This record gives sequence, C-alpha cells and structure tokens, in this order.
Amino acid sequence: MGQPHRFFYGPDRGKCGLRCHNLRSLKSVFCTETEKKAVLASETNLLEAIREGDETAFEMIFKEYYQSLCRYANSFLSDREEAEEVVQASFIGIWEKRNALQINTSFKAYLYQAIRNRCLNVIKHEKVKQQHAQHQLVMMPNHDEATADTVLSNELEKKIYLAMQTLPEQCRLVFKLSRFEELKYQEIADQLNISVKTVENQIGKALKIMREQLREYLPIILLVFKGLLD
Repeated sequence: MGQPHRFFYGPDRGKCGLRCHNLRSLKSVFCTETEKKAVLASETNLLEAIREGDETAFEMIFKEYYQSLCRYANSFLSDREEAEEVVQASFIGIWEKRNALQINTSFKAYLYQAIRNRCLNVIKHEKVKQQHAQHQLVMMPNHDEATADTVLSNELEKKIYLAMQTLPEQCRLVFKLSRFEELKYQEIADQLNISVKTVENQIGKALKIMREQLREYLPIILLVFKGLLD
C-alpha cells in the first residue's frame, strides 16, 4: 500500500500543498466530498438523476466524454466542426428524451454507439446529396435541351399562326381542317359543301402561300411539324 497522503502548507500562507505517492491526478485531491461521491456514483444513479432532470449529473457526463467523443466522431467524418456538431446534437437528444431514456449497456458504450450511428447517418445523407447533385448535373443538359425545344416549338407555332392569317378565309378553313383536324379531302368537301377538286385547289394555294411566308423557317418546320406543309 502507498503511504497516506500528507498535506502541508506551502510558502504562501493559506494555500495548501500536497505530498503523496501514486496520485492519479491533482484534481481528485482537491475535489470536495460531494464531488467525490458524484464521481464515484454508479451509472445507474447517474442515469436516474438525468432522468429526473439533474443538470449537474448531465453536465458531469458531458464533461467526462465530450472531448473523446469528438475525436471518435472525427475519425468517421474527418471534419472537426461537424464532429462537434454531431456530439452536441447527441447530447441534446439525450437531454430532451431523458424521461424515456433506456440504456442496457454502460453509459460510455451507449454514448459511443449513439455517436457512431449519428456519424453513419451523416455520411449516408452526404452520399445521397452527392448522388442527387450528380443526377442533377447529368439531367441538366437534357432539361436545358427540352426547354430550348419547347421555346423553339412555341416560336414556330406563332410564325405558322401569323402565316395562316394571310390566307383567304375559305383557303384557311380548308387548310385547318386538313392539317389540324386531319380530315380527308372528301370529309372536308362534305362538311363545307364543296367539291373535292375545290378542296385540292385550296390546299395547293394554302401550301404555296404558307411556304412563301415561312421560307426562312421551312427546314425546321418540315422537321418539327412533319406533314404540315407537305
């Protein structure tokens, strides 16, 4: 057994010095009896105290494990600030759910497991974010292309509409029934009470005027609106 602790007064009056062998830390010597009892309290008592809202017990656990848990979290995340956020969030979660806290292992094991799980969730979430970002990058050109096609189509529709307004009334009506309602020549003739030959003549006239009006856009229109001006 080691020699008993021997206290002595140092050079400054009123200050306490200490000689002892095999001391683990000076802190344990200077702590009060109440603090000694708290340190020596079982984890069961600590857990019960935390459940009852004992801030001192909670602060004791926090101070005891905070730094080591931060290092542990950082070993997963390689980001000190994020590691600290994970540890702080874990302790906040424990405090907020203290009434329903159930620990079947040691408090230390519980804390380390909680930190591990939260770190893995952070990593998983980060992977999902990265995958989503990559997906967006892959899809973005297609999205831009689709948007450009829509704009072009809308612009061409306006040009076609304006060109149709230059057609004579009957010519325009025959053209619309043929190209937009997709009626056959005989059906148009029956509906308008005109001959099929008249329908053919009106379509030919419409195509000549439309092609002239849209000559600058003709190659694109022939691709985008197939059959419109054929």
